[in-house]
Amino acid sequence: MSPPERENWTRGIIECLEGPGGEVSARQRTADLARTYLSLAREQRRQFLTLLAEDFGPQPKAVEDAVARFQQASNPEERVAAEGYLREALHPRRRRLLTQFNGVEGGVKFLVDLRADLLPIASRSAALAGLDEDLKEILISWLDFGFLELTRLTWRSPAVLLEKLIAYEAVHAITSWDDLRNRLDSDRRCYALFHPSMPNEPLSFVEVALCDGIARSVQTLLDEDAPEGDPQRADTAVFYSISSPQSGLQGISFGEYLIKRAVGALRGDLPRLRHFATLSPVPGFRVWLESRMNRPDEATTTGPAVVPGLPALLEDRERIKTTGDDSAVATSLLSLCARYFAERRADGQPIDPVARFHLRNGARLDRINWQGDISVKGLRQSLGMMVNYRYDLDEIDANHESYAKERCLAVSPAVRRLMGRAGASLDAIGDVVAADSPSETRTSTGMREQ
Repeated sequence: MSPPERENWTRGIIECLEGPGGEVSARQRTADLARTYLSLAREQRRQFLTLLAEDFGPQPKAVEDAVARFQQASNPEERVAAEGYLREALHPRRRRLLTQFNGVEGGVKFLVDLRADLLPIASRSAALAGLDEDLKEILISWLDFGFLELTRLTWRSPAVLLEKLIAYEAVHAITSWDDLRNRLDSDRRCYALFHPSMPNEPLSFVEVALCDGIARSVQTLLDEDAPEGDPQRADTAVFYSISSPQSGLQGISFGEYLIKRAVGALRGDLPRLRHFATLSPVPGFRVWLESRMNRPDEATTTGPAVVPGLPALLEDRERIKTTGDDSAVATSLLSLCARYFAERRADGQPIDPVARFHLRNGARLDRINWQGDISVKGLRQSLGMMVNYRYDLDEIDANHESYAKERCLAVSPAVRRLMGRAGASLDAIGDVVAADSPSETRTSTGMREQ
């Protein structure tokens, strides 16, 4: 950044922190600073954020002096005073500036977008990482769950919200207004979470299909030519898309809360609903499989010896559309997909991000579906695989506790068998909780697979 730019930005920040006048003047200066930031190009914004992180963070000398004062305190009164000095020294001026945006119109959305600018560079320095932590903590405190509002979006919702639903859909792209209308039909539901400080900006939203049985293909589920179902006769709610459109809220999850609120709303409107499940993508399966094939120590478990047609299938993924689920290659790939879910990160959690989300929320991995998503994106990411996570209301809390405390994976017997068939050592990967699977025992539940 040029010296004049740095000087102007520094002056603007200091004026916000120390400028004269009352609350109205302070808000005006803060709003002016926000407008200045929004007028900057991307690289200038990064320079501004670096300045804010480095020059307005905790000052090492002040912290050292406060620590020394605390250590030298000889009685309770001196210790209490020293604690106050230490808190003040550790409380960076940049944080005080950030909190001032809460009093500016659109200030919360401004900080959400500012953090979206910061995240790509937050790992460059300790100061930038500290600024990110400050922003994250402030946003968590402001966007408290107690203030969140669950809203059902329908075809009659304001156009601005419907346009954002189209723009923000991150799992299965909405291709047209007809596609959107199909997703908002009477046998569909769409719920979004809003906060009063961001009234027209959904924090998270979920799309739901009301079905007779658990869906296994998203193309079937979203078929615009399929007859409209009767929601009053549906026994299953299938969550097929969960999106968090605000990139600046990364690491602040509203998904668990959204699902629980949506289940409550659905049960209130449709008492016949008994089963709640997802139809979810497997975003990293193809890349994981190809990386395994390129490792010599994995040649006997993921290579051509196990799946003779796999190399050709990876070269021409369109062939998956015409490969039956009873074929040798489909059987082998289903097993390998199960093994993918058995793989763990260093912290004991699955490597698949969607699995981490749902298993942490208390769901169980219920079924792996061949040709679940045969779109270009689905074939590229997962060779067409999709999975069902089942939310059994009687098991959610126990599953969540087992996962949180012991990293136990709740899986159905069918998925467990696939894991073993693929050569996954269940002892090596940790405990796997095998629950009865209603989706595979039709006679005991009356559920039918779609």
